[in-house]
Amino acid sequence: MGWPRTWTTKDGRTRYQALYRDAKGHEQTAGVFDSEDKAKKAWERQEALVALGRAVDVRRGRKKFKAYVLNDWFPNHRLELSSRESYHYALNALIVPEFGKMRMMDIMPSDVREWITRMEAENVPVHSIRKAKVVIDAIFKTALNELVVGIHPGHGVEAPAAAVKTKLIVTPEQFDAVYLAIEDEMYRLLVETDIETGLRWGELTELRPRDINLTTGMLTVIRAVVHLSPKIHPEGKRFYIKQYPKDRKHRSLKLPEHLVKKIECYVTENNIGKDDLLFRFVQPPRRIGLLPTDLPDPETLGWTESNGRGNTYRHGTPSAYSKGRCRCQHCRDAVTAYRNQRRAEGKDRPAKGRPVDTDGHVSSDWFRANIWYNAIEHSGIGLHVTPHGMRHAHASWLLAGGADIQVVKTRLGHGSIITTQGYLHTLPNADETALKALDTIRGTRTVAPTATSGDTITVSARDWAALQEAQQKLAEMKKLFA
Repeated sequence: MGWPRTWTTKDGRTRYQALYRDAKGHEQTAGVFDSEDKAKKAWERQEALVALGRAVDVRRGRKKFKAYVLNDWFPNHRLELSSRESYHYALNALIVPEFGKMRMMDIMPSDVREWITRMEAENVPVHSIRKAKVVIDAIFKTALNELVVGIHPGHGVEAPAAAVKTKLIVTPEQFDAVYLAIEDEMYRLLVETDIETGLRWGELTELRPRDINLTTGMLTVIRAVVHLSPKIHPEGKRFYIKQYPKDRKHRSLKLPEHLVKKIECYVTENNIGKDDLLFRFVQPPRRIGLLPTDLPDPETLGWTESNGRGNTYRHGTPSAYSKGRCRCQHCRDAVTAYRNQRRAEGKDRPAKGRPVDTDGHVSSDWFRANIWYNAIEHSGIGLHVTPHGMRHAHASWLLAGGADIQVVKTRLGHGSIITTQGYLHTLPNADETALKALDTIRGTRTVAPTATSGDTITVSARDWAALQEAQQKLAEMKKLFA
């Protein structure tokens, strides 16, 4: 049975503290109220929770959301470092600004629902909303288990649905075009190893010669590297090596003979040690602006579009680049010529350039921006595919070629065979078999000219026969009325 503790404040008001005993018989408080009736309801509610084994720690429940999450929950919540970085972004960008000043016990499902609706109205990407909802659910799952809150405010609140995008799979011919457009020897070998193994980027760029048995051609995936913000890295660095791949299981896969020979020659020619990175990043030389032989006369190039102030500038001038925000080749060349002239006169000193922050691992962001997308553009395949698309292509090609789905699952390190099944029939020509089956049922199509334009339309054999019969009856009727 609970009881109140009363006292009078300096301004003459009477306050009532609701007290009760927890399961261990210790005195606890359910809060302070301005009436005895409210205090009674509070201790009765807590006693009911004690009877159910769900008594809430009111003192912790009064803690602000920001203090609980950033001081208690996040530092002690076990996460992979890459996931921790993702959670860190969601917390700081979307969650703490919304709930930070609220008490943990005051956050209700309606608050979470309104928050999601507001993010949708502000055009926050759906994947970001869904990720933030995952973080909220993880926070309150822990808070509920620790008796900080009595309900889970995220329970039953749905995040917006995200459309499942169709996997864009490159064909072997398209891949060959991209491969030939890569000039650097190391990156060509990296891309070929990627398509032949289907390794994740962190597994691929952490490969070392000792992971490959050049006699048997077996590659063993033992480690993976993740690219992190220094704020998340335990030592404030950029790259963190995990002593296990994503599924926490070592796996072995066979390499084709031609690739084994290429890797062996590459290791020998570049004197790469057994414990060195197979694909080690080399700082690129500083880019110097190159000018064409003759710069065109700006008077012949026309004007830029109006800027925010309504001003226009002639193309091929530094003003068009800086004030008109024009990035056409003529304006870029004009700025390069201007800067080169000033440097030649000793008026400017060229910037030294910022080196890529790396310990030797190849950053996926740098590779995409400086190697991969350039190769995609020069290959002319007309597709926007990421380096991770090579893993998709590897799985799709194997299944299309008749490989056992269980073997493909093991080779790629999928946790579930359902993931592997997603690569069935993903090549552009995969639907041809289905169309042939449709032809078998519907019959052969006949191409017939239209009456008006002479263009052709495609109809089924059954419809074509019915059309001919109708035309015959129409002709007979015309004879009767002639």
